[in-house]
Amino acid sequence: MTRLPTFSLSFLHPRYWPLWLGIFLLRCVVLLPYPVLLWLGSSLGKLAMRLLPRRVAIAQRNIELCFRELSAEQREVLLKKNFESVGMGVIETGIAWFWPDRRVRKWFTVTGYDHMEKARAAQNGVLLIGMHFLTLELGARIFGMLNPGVGVYRPNNNALFDWLQTRGRLRSNKTMLDRYDLKGMIRALKQDEIVWYAPDHDYGPKNSVFVPFFNMPETATTAGSYMLVRSARPAVIPFVPRRRADGKGYELIIMEDIGPRLYDENKETVAHRMNQAIEAAIRLAPEQYMWLHRRFKTRPDGKPSVYDKRSVSHSTEEVY
Repeated sequence: MTRLPTFSLSFLHPRYWPLWLGIFLLRCVVLLPYPVLLWLGSSLGKLAMRLLPRRVAIAQRNIELCFRELSAEQREVLLKKNFESVGMGVIETGIAWFWPDRRVRKWFTVTGYDHMEKARAAQNGVLLIGMHFLTLELGARIFGMLNPGVGVYRPNNNALFDWLQTRGRLRSNKTMLDRYDLKGMIRALKQDEIVWYAPDHDYGPKNSVFVPFFNMPETATTAGSYMLVRSARPAVIPFVPRRRADGKGYELIIMEDIGPRLYDENKETVAHRMNQAIEAAIRLAPEQYMWLHRRFKTRPDGKPSVYDKRSVSHSTEEVY
């Protein structure tokens, strides 16, 4: 198992005081009523859209590449809603880390829980596909309240934030594994654990394959999914923690087990089918997905970046 961070007296050093202040303020803010938090999150997102032009450009480009069927006006609306979700994501992190269970339970419903019941009845390990929605932290907290499991994460470079993040995530889960600890994930799955795993980001060319994702035919996609599925043959269940449009909380959507479609396939097919499942999940709440990430930064040899100024000025078709 990954060695988890522990509290250190060094966290009291003055260099950490700004972070302590930010965490204190966030903890105070999430004491407010949820409708007020919705307004604050949306306002924070609108401010972020003004202060983070580079991230706005990345999100705008990702939306352009993935949603060619939308008009320019529709993509602009999606972009603005996405940044409102960025602001709300900060608030939801505070909710996930600091709200008591009784308050969290008041604000979510569950759809598709029978898929989990079926997998657990078969005594299978579950590879829980938890994509990088902006509701990620709260989604993990909610799911862990129903079925505590093992989280997969990247340790933060800031030691204090890493401790705070891990402490928050372990409020409703058993332990955490470094995303590079493939053996630990396989071991946990073989022990019939639930392993939260996010294969939807671009982790670079090493151990990746190029397969379609949305409208991009050659998207660098981790081959780790293939290793996990081949070695442990778990249930593979995507889920979406969707913020309700009516402002009445969250819907945890648990999707169908796609594991049997992956067991005997090659690396590329597993990655492609995983991407198809991720795309279907994202389409349930596209404005709540983390479009800030440069999902298409890794390109096949000889292919230009889709994020440089020249590519952004060209049509989507020309980047292929």
